[in-house]
Amino acid sequence: MLRRLLERPRSLALLVGCQFAFVAYFSLGGFRSLASLFGRAAGPVFDYSRTHDVYANLSRLLPREPARPDPARPLPFCPERSPFLVGPLTVTFSRVPTLEQIQAKNPAVREGGRYQPPGCEPRSRTAVIIPHRNRETHLGHLLYYLHPFLQRQQLQYGIYVVHQAGNSTFNRAKLLNVGVKEALKDEEWDCLFLHDVDLIPENDHNLYTCDPWNPKHVSVAMNKFGYSLPYPQYFGGVSALTPDQYMKINGFPNEYWGWGGEDDDIATRVRLAGMKIARPPVSIGHYKMVKHKSDKGNEENPHRFDLLIRTQRMWTQDGMNSLSYVLLAKHLHPLYTNLTVDIGTDPRAARRAPAPGHEGQRHRSSTSLFREEMLRKPPRDPVAWGDRGLPLSPHRPPNGTQAAPGITQRSPKGAGDGGTNVVVRDEGMAPARGDNRSLAQGTR
Repeated sequence: MLRRLLERPRSLALLVGCQFAFVAYFSLGGFRSLASLFGRAAGPVFDYSRTHDVYANLSRLLPREPARPDPARPLPFCPERSPFLVGPLTVTFSRVPTLEQIQAKNPAVREGGRYQPPGCEPRSRTAVIIPHRNRETHLGHLLYYLHPFLQRQQLQYGIYVVHQAGNSTFNRAKLLNVGVKEALKDEEWDCLFLHDVDLIPENDHNLYTCDPWNPKHVSVAMNKFGYSLPYPQYFGGVSALTPDQYMKINGFPNEYWGWGGEDDDIATRVRLAGMKIARPPVSIGHYKMVKHKSDKGNEENPHRFDLLIRTQRMWTQDGMNSLSYVLLAKHLHPLYTNLTVDIGTDPRAARRAPAPGHEGQRHRSSTSLFREEMLRKPPRDPVAWGDRGLPLSPHRPPNGTQAAPGITQRSPKGAGDGGTNVVVRDEGMAPARGDNRSLAQGTR
């Protein structure tokens, strides 16, 4: 009987159509993405007309008495769902907070923007990596909201700001690759959150943890797009991957200079690596964007469509295994770790000869060497910070002293920024070309 059905043209066409629908269903990311395509994403319902202060009841998270760890008695795990979550948050940009104000509101945050919940063992260790250049106002807003947001989720976390030195065209994806590599030298992070500096989460039920099976696109409902997903394969804004998932897609592409294209390249890499895009419900993944004009040096990339055509052929060659950069300085602020890096220039732009003595040696690593290097832990520095705030830009050394390139720097106590001055040289580094206001004085 099956043979007779297959011999009929209508039955054969119906069978082919069903197969096509099945393939299309999974290529769109399964039921969750298909539902979002038709605007019927399932999930909890929140009333965003009733919002809460992001710092509400944050004092409940502070330890009431000094912690006395007992090695023979390990801490219990934090609950899977934190009891401190409040739901929709009030997010406004009428005032730009200073770092001193943010630091005063977050006394439990340690140097480098690190936090660990007191009284319980966190279920996730999350590194938040933010590509940055000339967005100090946006960074202030993000730090103000993100620190209490993450603390209420009872996560162990660290915030890394990867600053592109010089005046060459901005390269978001390459900066994220650098941030991932440097962050994984510090800690064995469970989850990597790749975060645009101008996006503020509006619901603390949007957990900053990774999906164990698939890369997760988190900013699914931005006010810029009317709080909906612009298209099924969109992967821009905020995303989360485990270190293994990041290596499986060979990281992010390095060749997208300027605005646009890299998000679609990453979504294609996820599919080619045999994974799908996971997402939180639209009702949870709400983000508000800080309004801004187009950036000089981050103009629309005219080559993005040509690069996207090459993705299927080049994704195994362009990424973490071809990453090259110069780490100019690593500066531990009270609220975040700043990485100032030279990532080179757009090879398609007009080439300029480098200034004498500024050639520098660049990192270049194969996949196997990188996996060894990223898991290597440097020795810990026990020096504590002072109580006063730091500016958003790296500190200028006092009394005309010069800071060596490729250093980890803490600001000197009594010089207006608090803390103790510790300098650790990172061999094989050289200063970048070009001027930048966020670059330490001695590295120009």
